[in-house]
Amino acid sequence: MSQKSPSQSQKKKYGAGDFGVLYDIIMLPKELELEKDASSSFELRFQVPDFRVAIKDILRTREAGEFLSGALAGAMTKAILAPLETIRTRMVVGVGSKNISGSFVEVIEQQGWQGLWAGNAINMLRIVPTQAIELGTFEYVKRAMTSAQEKWSRTECPKVQIGPVSLNFSLAWISPVAMAGAAAGISSTLVCHPLEVLKDRLTVSRDVYPSLSIAISKIYKDGGIGAFYAGLSPTLIGMLPYSTCYYFMYETMKKSYCKSKNKKSLNRPEMLMVGALAGLTASTISFPLEVARKRLMVGALKGKCPPHMAAALAEVIREEGLMGLYRGWGASCLKVMPASGITWMFYEAWKDKILGEKRPL
Repeated sequence: MSQKSPSQSQKKKYGAGDFGVLYDIIMLPKELELEKDASSSFELRFQVPDFRVAIKDILRTREAGEFLSGALAGAMTKAILAPLETIRTRMVVGVGSKNISGSFVEVIEQQGWQGLWAGNAINMLRIVPTQAIELGTFEYVKRAMTSAQEKWSRTECPKVQIGPVSLNFSLAWISPVAMAGAAAGISSTLVCHPLEVLKDRLTVSRDVYPSLSIAISKIYKDGGIGAFYAGLSPTLIGMLPYSTCYYFMYETMKKSYCKSKNKKSLNRPEMLMVGALAGLTASTISFPLEVARKRLMVGALKGKCPPHMAAALAEVIREEGLMGLYRGWGASCLKVMPASGITWMFYEAWKDKILGEKRPL
């Protein structure tokens, strides 16, 4: 009697082919059933998550409104005041005429009217993120610090006992506005410093860097990524007192003026005035550091870059005397005062529009 092999028996019982065996042995649910027809295809569908709702929710937050208001205010201010920024930079670093009218004439003769807006493209690219980060960070840190102070005032402050000595960690002595101003200046500088380097090169050495793309390529070729952060330390040192004083003076003068006039907020002309005075005060206090910073950043172009900020200050005093520390101060104030006033006016106007706050005109 002949015996059937196991393989033949399985084929007869279950059907030929591995898929037939698996299909008959494993009972799949109807929704997962695979057709045995070889012509059928298995289709996978992926659905991309819809982020529109999440983005809309983020844009409706107060922080997003403040960042956007800062960006718009900075762009509008820079478009209006670009010629003054060009003259200011030339005078601070010692290029060309030593007076404002002479610098205007020089730029127009050498480059035409377009020269007054030299580097304005990079200026716009720089000012939008700079003002967005700076004003947004200022508002956020000010609220956070004020909230922390109020919370700690209602509860007992943290204490550390070291033998007979008790240390109380209180935030009452810290000014939320000063801390917020310092944080705003540092954060915007760290993020946007490469754009400041590009702007200075395009403004001062137009013949060497005729366009933005050439400037980026040449700076990277000469020094790599680190070249875009040239002068970062002196920039931070100069920015810290300016930013702290600027925001502190604006908030202080605004509150004092409102209190004296018995009103809740400033109207647009008053914002322009208070912002201009805050910019004047901060610029006057920190201007010697600004002169040293510009010397360090542009000195490499002339082949005689001082090693550090103290050396740059000493070099200015040795060559031009103490008055050299304020060379270009008039041009700087001519630019800083209207820029500060216009920025605050535009910023508050955009914030009112975006966040729906009402303020007297």
